[in-house]
Amino acid sequence: MTFTILGRCARTGQLGGAITTSDIAVGARVLSATAELGVAASQHRTDPRLGPLVLERLALGESPEQAVVAVAAGTRHRDWRQLGALDARGRTGAYSGSRLWPIGAQLSGPDCLVLANMLASDAVAPAIRDAFTGDPAQPLADRLLAGLVAGERAGGERGDGLRSAALLIVERERFPLVDLRVDDDPAPLQRLVGLWDVYRPLAPVFVARALTPDDVPAPGGDHRQSSTTT
Repeated sequence: MTFTILGRCARTGQLGGAITTSDIAVGARVLSATAELGVAASQHRTDPRLGPLVLERLALGESPEQAVVAVAAGTRHRDWRQLGALDARGRTGAYSGSRLWPIGAQLSGPDCLVLANMLASDAVAPAIRDAFTGDPAQPLADRLLAGLVAGERAGGERGDGLRSAALLIVERERFPLVDLRVDDDPAPLQRLVGLWDVYRPLAPVFVARALTPDDVPAPGGDHRQSSTTT
């Protein structure tokens, strides 16, 4: 009921993931990322504890494949889980338990990993990967979202329609560069693409507010006051 793409931008060093599913609040449960280290996904009867555990093992020097295999091996209900990771070097690792709903997928490409379950056909995962890799010069967020949109157009998932979607990207700071979520929406991908279009020019502004607030002009150029404090 879920399809996910994890990706890396070789030009900027950004790492991130995008996901959509027929369940609610997917952005709060599946994706985890640490700047300059890696991004992980834990889905299918989701255990939100597993993604951070994978990242912890990456921080200890393990490869994504080693980290994913180790976390899966130490997980009691591993047969229900689907895990994936991509590191700052573009390496990937994935695990799909024996009770994964078919059609499932774990498909790597240059600087990306597609994870999915309960797909409409075998064509969906390659469509996601190919859309992501089509233009490496594009911003990472655009490539991740293009992957999800292509997956939906290729048939998406079986059963209920999509209901939520999320986009998570880290760059250099300990907080995300982008963390956008759509919940309980009849067209979550279209809504997420629209949110990104609005957020795109604001992402560097919010980073600057955190790091150098004295240097961020308020609307109209006044540094002393602003109509927004976030």
